[in-house]
Amino acid sequence: MAATPFFNLYRHGFVRIGVAVPTLRVADPAYNAARTIELLHDADVRRVALTLFPELGLSAYTCDDLFHQQALLDAALAALDTVRAATEGLRTCAVVGLPLRIQDRLFNCAAVVHSGRVLGVVPKTYLPNYREFYERRQFAPAAEATVESIDLAGYVGVPFGTDLLFRVPAQPHFTFHVEICEDAWVPVPPSSFAALAGATVLLNLSASNITTGKGDYRRELVGNQSARCIAAYAYSAAGPGESTTDMAWDGHGLVYENGNRLAETERFHDGAQLIVADIDLDRLVQERMRQGTFGQCAEVLRDGVAGFRAVEVSLEPPLDETLPLVREYERFPYVPANPATREARCNEIFDIQVQGLVTRMRFTGSRKAVIGVSGGLDSTHALLVCLRAMALMQRPPSDILAVMMPGFATSERTRRQAEDLVTALGCEALTIDIRPSCLQMLQDLGHPYAEGKPMYDVTFENVQAGERTSHLFRLANQRQGIVIGTGDLSEFALGWATYGVGDQMSHYGVNASVPKTLIQHLIRWVAESGAVGADASRTLIDVLGTTISPELVPGDAPSGPAQSSEATVGPYELQDFHLYYTLRYGYRPSKVAFLAWSAWHDVARGQWPGIEPGERHAYDIGAIKQWLGVFLERFFERSQFKRSAMPNAPKVGSGGSLSPRGDWRAPSDARAAPWLAELRAVPDSEA
Repeated sequence: MAATPFFNLYRHGFVRIGVAVPTLRVADPAYNAARTIELLHDADVRRVALTLFPELGLSAYTCDDLFHQQALLDAALAALDTVRAATEGLRTCAVVGLPLRIQDRLFNCAAVVHSGRVLGVVPKTYLPNYREFYERRQFAPAAEATVESIDLAGYVGVPFGTDLLFRVPAQPHFTFHVEICEDAWVPVPPSSFAALAGATVLLNLSASNITTGKGDYRRELVGNQSARCIAAYAYSAAGPGESTTDMAWDGHGLVYENGNRLAETERFHDGAQLIVADIDLDRLVQERMRQGTFGQCAEVLRDGVAGFRAVEVSLEPPLDETLPLVREYERFPYVPANPATREARCNEIFDIQVQGLVTRMRFTGSRKAVIGVSGGLDSTHALLVCLRAMALMQRPPSDILAVMMPGFATSERTRRQAEDLVTALGCEALTIDIRPSCLQMLQDLGHPYAEGKPMYDVTFENVQAGERTSHLFRLANQRQGIVIGTGDLSEFALGWATYGVGDQMSHYGVNASVPKTLIQHLIRWVAESGAVGADASRTLIDVLGTTISPELVPGDAPSGPAQSSEATVGPYELQDFHLYYTLRYGYRPSKVAFLAWSAWHDVARGQWPGIEPGERHAYDIGAIKQWLGVFLERFFERSQFKRSAMPNAPKVGSGGSLSPRGDWRAPSDARAAPWLAELRAVPDSEA
């Protein structure tokens, strides 16, 4: 086999599964087998590893008492053998439904078929016998089975039972379990035990007639089961061709992963359908490992978990070709992506920050919120949080002491933005020129700049950052207030903050778990809402268009910041992506790079609301590798000591925080060598 291409989803812990809804004819297994095989060939072309079909799909679900006719049972068995033979030479594994007579009982079954073999058969555990369902009239429940293997389709000793786990050795973490329709609707589905026993992909062959509102209920049912089990859950319901004597059918297919919907069929579609979804097995395994109660539950229920049997599936993923994801990853994982819920989510983010600040101010009895306002993103957003907090406490905006502290590199643009914003919001304004005190310190240190020699080293920069922080703390003492920290999650991740007497320190940091891309989005959202008035909104838009800069090194152009943070630490939009998948899921660098490439390499992808209309961003794999290397070195090796001394701050999102008391506890003297070594697996170009 040729070398494994980097740009192949199976290389990065994904597996592609399909949910098929074929057209069928009632009591015509030969026809139904032919339609099943057509969809299997389609799935194989699309490099699907596993394809799920509906309940009793080879016979049709609505045969009623025809299930007691030997001719139909023989035809269904022959149809299974036809499907079995058709899978020879195909990579995809099929899960099909049919009635099987075993020891004088009839069972509603799912057969797992791959590479010309029937690997196992799973009978239905729970048979509905209420309202429109009468399955006990024809079928026996799985509990009545007395054998663990059967002879079927020319094979002797085919595993039979509800206790089967199908494992794929060639694809680590890919283990699937099968249940049938009603099994998912009971209080404790069989798949719950299967997940605790190691199944990461749960399958449900269903008939499920449609009634008003049932589609939404299915989504909730499947989504919740996938979330509770920390698993993928695929569901295929009967569609065109089932009898409408007393029921109707909508062909509802679904794929969820840990509560997130990945794919869904078009309901009531007049024809066959095949949807595919790329399942992130690494995500599921990481989540189970981190959520310790998952393992505790397996231990408590060990009697129900221990009895599963493993069936090996010799499925070989197509590693010898380029195979991008069909699944889309949001470029901005921290930013609310759904327009329908965006306003509620933005309000919730503000409420979390505001609630934290209000509680701290009330507890300390603070008379003032003291905040340094620079005219940049972070201090602007923190100021908006302070404004909301004052409104919640029924206190005037003037209880915010907004301090502007121009230094050697403060541009006219940011100075004007800070002044305009503070004035428009009605805060108490105070301007302190820190250059005299900075010069005094530089002179005390014997720094060349104090003698007129332009040396812009780290000492020059940190003297300014330290003077600003020192002034804020002493002002807080003087005004009986607390210093509001403005540093954000992105900066703490990259160590882009001056330690100690610098912007790393405050009495309470409202932005500490809010990344830069989310701050940009929130500022734009406030501006467009008009909640702060027209003048303040115009200034907020100006702030969004300003180069992100610490403004510590002077330049020749006074109109805007001369120093660019992103030129040193990388584009925040890309580094926030890297941060999310490193912090939230613990992915290896090569997988993070693959996901970043999948999200960012295509310039034609949709735009984020925080980017100006017409502006398109893209990064090739070389740029992604470069900036990911910067991120890994700064995050794992250089910056933890700053995070270990972080001030208190509220956790905002499920993407995590870097609090040493909460989400992230790490040694300050760790090395980044394992991550940087693994990064070498990423190619330098896409050629």
